[in-house]
Amino acid sequence: MHADTRRNINTLKSLHGKKRAEHIWIYYRYYILAAAFAIFVVILFTKLLIDGQRDYRLRVCVVLDNEYSCGSWFDDFEADLTSDEIGGQIDVNEDQPFDYDNTYYYVMELEVMSTISSYRMDIAICGPDMFSYLLALDACLPLDTALPEDLYADLDAEGRIVYETAGLQIQDDGSIDDSGAKDGYFAVDLTGTDFYEEYGVNDDGNPLYAVIISNTEATDDCITLIRSLTE
Repeated sequence: MHADTRRNINTLKSLHGKKRAEHIWIYYRYYILAAAFAIFVVILFTKLLIDGQRDYRLRVCVVLDNEYSCGSWFDDFEADLTSDEIGGQIDVNEDQPFDYDNTYYYVMELEVMSTISSYRMDIAICGPDMFSYLLALDACLPLDTALPEDLYADLDAEGRIVYETAGLQIQDDGSIDDSGAKDGYFAVDLTGTDFYEEYGVNDDGNPLYAVIISNTEATDDCITLIRSLTE
């Protein structure tokens, strides 16, 4: 056994209570943090796997820049949506934070990317930070091809169709790689709608967007939701 390792073990045996805990943290904190992160990743992907196997008609991710909950609004929407012959349930996730001012924003990016790749997000209602990440992932379905002509024309006339660039990648040196970039109409601006006034208003005055995720298999229900959000 290495001399330093033997010395650390002997020291650890001689300590008790708080002193032992402090010694363990000082000498093994990086191993502890690495193990905690590994456990977090395993739990996250296990949850994604379990939830991904549940049969939902529509999966909505709601990221508001405030402390409000819009659960009651979606209860009413679910009742209306599922009153047809299809029935089913919708899943509304209000527990996904996304804030680039947060130190752990990269964990939030991982959660969102994993949720999309496991088909657990059909449409996102979110602020500018998450919208910018969805654009970077090229995960936004172009609205000029996804929405019915009448709905698209109405929203366009109201100035709600958002034109942006998707697929931009920031390199390690800070430069932007636009080789995979594409311009398009990727979001509906919900600012000023009844939904925004009741649930989306925030201290920073940030807008709120509705973004259909590109790999969704529930486009028709996403369209129904956008109609309800913009009424």
